[in-house]
Amino acid sequence: MILQLDPAILVDTPLGKGHGIFIIDYGMHQNTCWVVAIQETGVIKHFDCNDVILATNYTYGMNLSKHGFKHDEESAN
Repeated sequence: MILQLDPAILVDTPLGKGHGIFIIDYGMHQNTCWVVAIQETGVIKHFDCNDVILATNYTYGMNLSKHGFKHDEESAN
């Protein structure tokens, strides 16, 4: 199954930031494959799901922990 991400998702990869544009699911015995357009070069690359991390989004509070911020759920405890 191929899923087109609309809108594309900003992600971090081993090659730098990029826009996730497709996810390819080969089934339960294989990791999903992310198709990412690398922001700096425009090159389209395939990445294993273990190599893709959601980019930090301060507006929505996503992936702030890698920058030393605490999420609201953590600070409430």
